[in-house]
Amino acid sequence: MRELTGLSRLAGDYDVLFCDIWGVIHDGARAFAPACEALARWREEVGPVILISNSPRPFEGVAAQLDDLGAPRDSWTAIVTSGDASRALLAERSPGPVYRIGPQRDDPLFAGLGLTFTDLESAAFIACSGPNNDEVETPEDYRDLLTRAAALRLPMICANPDIVVQRGPRLIYCAGALAELYEDLGGEVLTAGKPHAPIYAMARDAADLGLGRPADERRILVVGDGLVTDIAGAARQGLDALFIGAGIHGTELVDHSGGLDLAAAARLLEEKHLAANWAMARLVW
Repeated sequence: MRELTGLSRLAGDYDVLFCDIWGVIHDGARAFAPACEALARWREEVGPVILISNSPRPFEGVAAQLDDLGAPRDSWTAIVTSGDASRALLAERSPGPVYRIGPQRDDPLFAGLGLTFTDLESAAFIACSGPNNDEVETPEDYRDLLTRAAALRLPMICANPDIVVQRGPRLIYCAGALAELYEDLGGEVLTAGKPHAPIYAMARDAADLGLGRPADERRILVVGDGLVTDIAGAARQGLDALFIGAGIHGTELVDHSGGLDLAAAARLLEEKHLAANWAMARLVW
């Protein structure tokens, strides 16, 4: 893994970016202007920028959130989300009934699918988009509920495989943390977001459309800060990866001057049996 001083150094090596959002473009509270500028330059001078998010909401909601956080629309070509990919899993099981875990803001995940919501004991499966209140809840708050669900042998559709994401200076739990606990309890989990294949198939379709031709997979670069999502997903898809150290692992990998501890980053990836081609503290041009 080599340290990269700027994304421009790779402009001649790749045609398409598959770029993560949380931790790379924003921290849940504000957009990172240098990262947005880098993506806008890539899109203008090189090729498509496909944003890939494990958000449980369809892409329209993520686009609106980026607007609110100050990320310009010229910094991306298309957005694909775990919510978009998960809707196919949900539609296959409509009308359910389904037991839902997740906040009301994720209602668009279920819109138009004809699902019937019910209590746990009457459900055919669980749909989890995150804790009901991610400001205060942890996976342990769901242990008793998920133990009952596992005993009922209910499959869980996890609409956001992330374990944690940044929200300002804090890390908050996502649906992936609940899914991880559910698997530990013996439950079955179905996932379409990163690092799984369905979301990358959608990203390839968007890249082909943006290029006007089939993308050469050797010239697609994955950018992200999540090891078990972005970097693992790149590995599973046989794609090159650029690891961003200042995201969810920032306290471990970025020093007080803002520089990347490359050796520490390499050790962290090795501990997870992962590898990346490139690394940088923050995404810049």
